[in-house]
Amino acid sequence: MIPQFPVYLFDVDGTLLDSAADICGAIQGVLAGTTQDDVSEQFLRTYIGRHLYDLFQDLFPGRSREQMDGMIADYRTRYLARGHTATKPYPGIAEALAALPGRKSTATTKGTPTTRAVLEMFGLLPYFQHVQGTDGFPAKPEPNVILASLDVFGVKPQDCLFIGDSPTDMEAGRRAGVKTCAVLWGYGQREQMARWEPDYWVEHPNELSVE
Repeated sequence: MIPQFPVYLFDVDGTLLDSAADICGAIQGVLAGTTQDDVSEQFLRTYIGRHLYDLFQDLFPGRSREQMDGMIADYRTRYLARGHTATKPYPGIAEALAALPGRKSTATTKGTPTTRAVLEMFGLLPYFQHVQGTDGFPAKPEPNVILASLDVFGVKPQDCLFIGDSPTDMEAGRRAGVKTCAVLWGYGQREQMARWEPDYWVEHPNELSVE
């Protein structure tokens, strides 16, 4: 169980939605025919929640920003073309969101329009009073996407709990000054999240209930 907060912010991929197959499949499509066309889904999962620049810079350190912009545009086209057919909400997430009091928003590396569309597709949009993606500002682990939701709700960091599945989420939460909750059903490794000393840990969505 978790304490009651006025505001709850949620990461999306790996926290609300099991979307790795669609994300990694789109990335593998971009990498096909390159020197990195054998990168595994297991490896790519470790980058979910981070900006694609991080991945492409690590895989292709010699490429220019313009080349990486082209790869990212290619990814976005491929990702949307998949239609989220291999994505699904984690069991119990809808019930947890419905029962959790307070106002809710997202804090994701996806853009806001894509986030809103995918939440609507899986019936989760009605549980959110706001949807916030990364739109023209630095992605997590920078705190911008979290702070943007706090501004919308007009609350202070101490009034918010940020829930995510990766060390990037935990770092962003710490930098934003909010309380953090690490979930263990997503893609992040426990020992890496623990470095950021999450305030709370949950192993199943049914634990996202207030004391």
